[in-house]
Amino acid sequence: MTNHSFRDSTEVMFQSTVDKLELDPGLAEKIRIANSTYTVRFGVKLRGQIHTFTGYRSVHSEHREPVKGGIRYALSVNQDEVEALATLMTFKCALTDVPFGGAKGGLCIDPTQWTEEELERITRRFAYELIKRDLIHPSQNVPAPDMGTGEREMAWIADQYARMHTTDINAAACVTGKPVGQHGIKGRTEATGRGVQYALREFFRHGEDVAGAGLSGSLEGKTVIVQGLGNVGYHAAKFLTEEDGAKVIAVIERDGTVVDRSGINIEALHKHIAETGGVANFPNSIVLSAKAPARFLEEECDILIPAAVEGVLNEGNAEKIKAKVIIEAANGPTTAAADRILRKRGVTIIPDLYANAGGVIVSYFEWVKNLSHMRFGRMQRRLEETQNAMLLDEIDRVLSSNGLNGISEGFRDQYAKGACELDLVRSGLDDTMREAYQGMRAFLRSDDRFPDLRSAGYALSIQKIAAAYAAKGL
Repeated sequence: MTNHSFRDSTEVMFQSTVDKLELDPGLAEKIRIANSTYTVRFGVKLRGQIHTFTGYRSVHSEHREPVKGGIRYALSVNQDEVEALATLMTFKCALTDVPFGGAKGGLCIDPTQWTEEELERITRRFAYELIKRDLIHPSQNVPAPDMGTGEREMAWIADQYARMHTTDINAAACVTGKPVGQHGIKGRTEATGRGVQYALREFFRHGEDVAGAGLSGSLEGKTVIVQGLGNVGYHAAKFLTEEDGAKVIAVIERDGTVVDRSGINIEALHKHIAETGGVANFPNSIVLSAKAPARFLEEECDILIPAAVEGVLNEGNAEKIKAKVIIEAANGPTTAAADRILRKRGVTIIPDLYANAGGVIVSYFEWVKNLSHMRFGRMQRRLEETQNAMLLDEIDRVLSSNGLNGISEGFRDQYAKGACELDLVRSGLDDTMREAYQGMRAFLRSDDRFPDLRSAGYALSIQKIAAAYAAKGL
């Protein structure tokens, strides 16, 4: 059995694509390797003694600048993982036409072991070490949240940057994923989960693709298993059930699995996990021991959403997976060996470099907002509402003069409303996800060397990166 690490799997997929593209070996190597990785070790005095922490910031590619990528807090953080994630971020941005290079950062820490005040001191010191080397900078290197971090940590980092660059008018753009009240953008917290929803919606718009996966119709009534009900898994499950009529029949968490064939109440489960720290004792469901959850990846369902960590679909369980469609809400949940087995078995995989790009897409919108110093919708919302109201009034007048019923109040209220920031963010995310899927789909149909979405996505991304380097004379 071959146990590929996340980095190994990324490189296997990259190399197999490059070999088919017949790219110049020197250029291929330039695209493959990380440009730089900075390792920092710093001490913070906490609880009466100095604690030393190790952090990383990797820059994979500067074919576009600034580079972009989250910062994760986890004890598993290491250089190989950070470099692999930075590589994936490069391809993700290229595929979705987000004008960033790829980067990633991480701090080897268990955030649950420290108080909020301690975490702030640790985060600010880590940020200080990166900022003074321009590894956090609005025009060079822009982090975002990742596993173990969120709005709070991004606000601390942004404030630390502003303290160190008091005259930088664009200081707020040094990091994305900030709270809305602190130069963030509406829709960023839900962005990756929302992107998963939009990716599935686009997949189901193409009847040929749906039929190829052994399914039919729309998302309505489709059975879903979600592995990991963190930020991404929660929002994806919530939107799919509440807005698309899908039915989540199992949620796999670290301490057990909730199973309910009639459909799980995602909001109630999410609240239970937030209050208790796990799924144990959740009512009206089956809760199994911590040793059992992994086997529920193998339960029969229409759609499987791995939304937690890398490598959960591997050579050991790929033959047992019964899902018809796998959409990778996490980074690298499928190893290279599992990918080969699943494709051979006819399972459709919607790959991570596309499926979970929602976060970086909306981060791009936030970065643009920060640089423009104006929230989206501010200039046009009231104008749209005025013009829409004039149109509706005129239609009402014409209908009334011909003895017909006027426009219903419900339609009037919905149509007259001008687009706010959240509306525009969702529209932009939806449009970007649709175009990226259509690009992959067109590519795999135009070149039989790339017969699946992942290989087509990698090939399309690598071609775009190669073109950017060529424009620079490389």
